[in-house]
Amino acid sequence: MATYKIFEELSCWKPGHSVRLCAMETSKKIPKHEQYSLVDNMKRAARSSARNIAEGFGRRHNREDIQR
Repeated sequence: MATYKIFEELSCWKPGHSVRLCAMETSKKIPKHEQYSLVDNMKRAARSSARNIAEGFGRRHNREDIQR
């Protein structure tokens, strides 16, 4: 079993981070009249996956294993 010190080492975090970077670059190319609805949703969704992985990594400890 692999031991990770930081969440950036996780193989599942890397694609999520790549999607976020791609979404941020794509959002810069969207017309101004679409900025508020579409771009906001794109950015929030792109941030969500990587943040959820990081949060789950930080919460991992023996107490949660006992609850399962």
